[in-house]
This record gives sequence, structure tokens and C-alpha cells, in this order.
Amino acid sequence: MRNSYAAGISFGLSAAVFLTLSASQSVAQELSERSVKTIMNYAWSYTPDKFTPPNGKTIFIDKKNREKMMVPVAKGREVIRVARLTAHAQICDLREDQVKNYRSLMLRETKSKQWTEQQIVYINQLHLTTVMMLVGKLQIVKKDGDTDKKVVVKEGKAAAKTCTAEQKSKVKELITKYVSSGPALASAANKKVKSQ
Repeated sequence: MRNSYAAGISFGLSAAVFLTLSASQSVAQELSERSVKTIMNYAWSYTPDKFTPPNGKTIFIDKKNREKMMVPVAKGREVIRVARLTAHAQICDLREDQVKNYRSLMLRETKSKQWTEQQIVYINQLHLTTVMMLVGKLQIVKKDGDTDKKVVVKEGKAAAKTCTAEQKSKVKELITKYVSSGPALASAANKKVKSQ
């Protein structure tokens, strides 16, 4: 299958356009609707037909009924903003903060009782897609002679990104603020992160 694809077009260029390591919330909120929809579309293409969480209950995603499975653009923008912080935490080697940020997002969305199980899976995929884009682990490939593009995981190690002490401090500050403004995370989950 790999041979049927043209050389991958790296997300690097598009990521640089709208996802910078400024870690500023205002920059995230300035993403154009088109950029948000583009990322949401990539996440949709990366969303599986079914997903089985740790509880063992399989959640089926109706890929033909996209509108019911996805979330509104405003929610997509919010998820992308949070995912950017998660990615910045990963780049800045703030593993604990990275996990807390992700868990806080998912706990908020689950507790809101606003979304179906399928939409929660999509929110998770949107977060994951955004993070993977920022750290350089996704690419867009296009079949020869076809206009369809597909999002695939880039093999090998992602190019190293840098993080200054100032950026690291700002990322930590923003994540702490975000996590503390949401529902309390289970202390057992936080202890598990520390022991890993």
C-alpha cells in the first residue's frame, strides 16, 4: 500500500502556519474557521470505525453519518487549543502536565453529558491528531492521479523540536490554570503518572 502513495506531504508546513510554540491561548483562539475545519477533517479521517475503551464496551462510529459523530466547530476549536498545550508539554518534556491536560479535557467533556459516546471518541481523536501534527508524527499522502488525501502516521522518529526555559514555564503555567479550572482529576490517576 505504501508504494501506491506519492511521497508524503509533511504537516510541518501547515503546522507552522497555524500552530506555533508560543503557547499563547490568544493565538489558538485566532485560528481561522477554515483551519479549525481542516484539522477537524483530518481528525475525522483518522477516526476508527470502532473503538474499545478499557471498560471493554465497543463503540461503533458510523462513518457515513459524519454530522452526528462530530462536534461543532466551536468545540473543535476548544479541543485544538487544549491539544496544542498538550503537544507543547510533550515538546517541553513536561510529561505529567501533558497527561493532566489531556485527562482534564476528556473529564470535562465526559462530565458535561453533552456528547454521545461517538462524539467523545471523536474529541479524543481530534486531540490526538492535533498533538501528532504538532510533534511531527502525521503526514498527508495522496495517491498518484487522485485528488483524495489521507492522513497517516509518519514512520520513524519525529524531528526534534526545541523548547526554551521561558516556553516551558509558560506551558506549565497555562496547563496548571486549565487543569485547576476544571473538575478535579482522580488522585490515583495522577499518582500513576508519577510512577511511570
